[in-house]
Amino acid sequence: MIRLKTREEIEILRENALMVSKTLAHVGKLVEPGITTRELDAVAEKYIRSLGAEPGFLGYEGFPATLCLSVNEVVVHGFPSDYRLREGDILSVDCGTKYRGFYGDSAYTFPVGKVDEETRKLLDTTKASLYEGIAKAVAGGRIGDIGNAVQSYCESRGFSVVREMVGHGLGRNMHESPEVPNYGRQGHGVKLREGMVICIEPMINAGKKEVYLDDNGWGVITADHRKSAHFELTVAIRKGEPEVLSTFEFIEKNNN
Repeated sequence: MIRLKTREEIEILRENALMVSKTLAHVGKLVEPGITTRELDAVAEKYIRSLGAEPGFLGYEGFPATLCLSVNEVVVHGFPSDYRLREGDILSVDCGTKYRGFYGDSAYTFPVGKVDEETRKLLDTTKASLYEGIAKAVAGGRIGDIGNAVQSYCESRGFSVVREMVGHGLGRNMHESPEVPNYGRQGHGVKLREGMVICIEPMINAGKKEVYLDDNGWGVITADHRKSAHFELTVAIRKGEPEVLSTFEFIEKNNN
């Protein structure tokens, strides 16, 4: 069942979205060769609690950490570890909060130092495809419009779309209906209605679309072990144009 949100509920979701956005930027400043992903996770937990929120992922369905930290060929749901980031790696940082009974959820893939040209193209394409999808997230449209926009943009640039993992609704639960695939057909799928809040999150592979599940039961890894990128924002469905609740502005301000 899809639960439409009131204006007041959307404002609480916006508060969570901004906390997540600030946490991603705070962690992103530390992403450089030599740091461990476990160290980044500890920083994030402390920072989220300093904002007055709880880590949304910690303990969620048994997940053992504050952040999903996915390096290179790990698409999503990577565990923090003692792995030290290396020049040329990429790191997907997926972050959640819980505050006033609602969740926040957003993700950004950071380059570690300088990356090669193909990796830079993968990052730029994945991020751009997110905005292509967001542009279709308006009342009266269909879920398939969002997925089709992401898929056509990425595939036209030589990349592939993960099928097994999708975006989702967001509210009092981290994952609500509807599912939001990153592929699909225009005019198909659930109708978008004002008051829906969804997370759009392209997960795009440099190589083939196939993935497999890590032995830990969480990490999703590209079958060909080529890199994968992941970007996610939270969007409230409105008439005319989408209302984006989370933002990458804090991250990009750090990079300029």
